[in-house]
Amino acid sequence: MSGDQFKTRLKIAKDKISRKNSQKKVEPKSNIGTAFKMSTELVSAVVVGTIIGFILDNWFGTKPWLILIFFFVGVIAGIMNVVKSAKKMQK
Repeated sequence: MSGDQFKTRLKIAKDKISRKNSQKKVEPKSNIGTAFKMSTELVSAVVVGTIIGFILDNWFGTKPWLILIFFFVGVIAGIMNVVKSAKKMQK
């Protein structure tokens, strides 16, 4: 295949992709979907933090201190994720 044929085929492919992208309609997200996403972010951060604290407590034998510390770290991380998502939605 010569260079000119390749350039022509590449241009045709790019045109097809740009037409497909322009035809796609972005539907707005539902409020329930957004609420589910935010609550999942918050809960998952708390659960992950608690599990890490539980594993480290069993490893070091410091029950319940690391569970409590990582629980609160998870809560803070979850709240930060929710705030970040809310700021992104505002844009």
